[in-house]
Amino acid sequence: MKERKKANPSRTPTVDHEEAVSQQLPTASDPEEAFQALLADVRRDVDARLAGYLDARVAETARHGADVEAMARAVRDLTLRGGKRLRAVLVLIGYLASNQHGSFDPALDAGVAFELLQTYLLVHDDWMDGDERRRGGPSVPAMLREHHGSTRLGDAAAVLAGDFAAALSLDVLSRLDAPPERLIQALNLFAEIQQDVICGQQLDIAGKELDVEVYYPLKTGSYTVRGPLLLGAILAGAPPEVMHALEQYARPLGVAFQMQDDLLGVFGDTTKTGKPVGDDLRRGDKTAIAQQAFRLLNPEQREAFDAVFGCPEATDEQIAQVTEMLTEQGVRGAVVERIHDLIHEAISALVGAPIDPAPRSMLLGFCSILASRID
Repeated sequence: MKERKKANPSRTPTVDHEEAVSQQLPTASDPEEAFQALLADVRRDVDARLAGYLDARVAETARHGADVEAMARAVRDLTLRGGKRLRAVLVLIGYLASNQHGSFDPALDAGVAFELLQTYLLVHDDWMDGDERRRGGPSVPAMLREHHGSTRLGDAAAVLAGDFAAALSLDVLSRLDAPPERLIQALNLFAEIQQDVICGQQLDIAGKELDVEVYYPLKTGSYTVRGPLLLGAILAGAPPEVMHALEQYARPLGVAFQMQDDLLGVFGDTTKTGKPVGDDLRRGDKTAIAQQAFRLLNPEQREAFDAVFGCPEATDEQIAQVTEMLTEQGVRGAVVERIHDLIHEAISALVGAPIDPAPRSMLLGFCSILASRID
C-alpha cells in the first residue's frame, strides 16, 4: 500500500497548548458535572481550531474579490458566534467509548468537521425558512443580502456559503491523522449522514403530516447524536458491540433532542435561544408541538391554533395566547412526557453495554442535562 501523504499543516486545524483538551477526562462524581466539564474543555479547544482554520480560509478567498471573501467571512462569523459544540464533544465521547485510542486530535478535528457541517445545515435552513436571526445575530442570508444590497443575490450567495461550509467540513475530515481504513469508514458515514439529513429535510418541507418520530432520526438525529458518536467510535477502531450500543443509545436521544428544540421554539427564552420565540408556529413547522396540538385540541381550540399556525403576520400577543392554550390543554406536557420516555430508552441501552466507565458516565450526564432542561 502506498504511504499516505501527511496532512498539509496550513489546511489542518491547530490549537495552542493552553487551549488544548487535556488527554485525561475530567473527574467528577456527578455524571452531569463530568459532561459539562468535558464540554467546556472541548468547546475551548474546538473554538480555537475553528478560528485558526477559518481565518486561513477567509484569507485565501480574498484573492477572488470582495464578494467571495464576504461569503467566506459570513461562514466564519456564524460558526464562531456561538454554538454549544455538542457534536464535537459527542465525537470525543464516541472515540473514548472503547478505550482504544491514542491522541485526542483525530476526534477533536472530526469535531471541527461536524461543527462546519452544522454551519452548512444552519445556513441552508435559514435560507429555506427565511430566518433573519441565528445565534443571537444576523443569519448568513441576512448578512449577504445586506452585503449585496439585493435579496436575490444575497440568497444565492447564502446557498453558496452553505455549500462552502460543507466543502470545508469534508476538507477537514479527509485530512484526519487516522489509519486509511478508518478514515474511509468515517468518510462513508459522513456522506451517509448528509444524505439522511437531506432526505429528512425534504420530508419536512413536503407539506405532509408525518409522524415526527419517522423523520426526526433523519433530519436531526443523524448528525446531532448518532453520527458524532459513531464517527468517533470508528476513528478509535471500536468493536461492533460498542458501535451497536452507541447506536441504540443515540437513536432515541436524537429524537428527544429535536423535540426539546421544538419546546424551546415555542416556550423558550429568546435571549437564550438566539431566535424569536413563536417563529416555528408562524412558519407552520411540523414539530412535535404541532403534532400533539392536532391530536389534543378540540375544534374551537384548533381554530385558534390555526389562526397563528403558518401565519407569518401572527402578532406576539396571538402567539402568547396560543402558547398558554397549548400548556393548558396538555400539549406541552405530552411532548415533555415523550421526551422523558425517549431519554429512559437511551439510558436503558447503556445497561450492560461494553462501554468504558468514564464515557458511559458522560453519556448518562448528557441524558440528565437534556431531561433537566425541559422540566
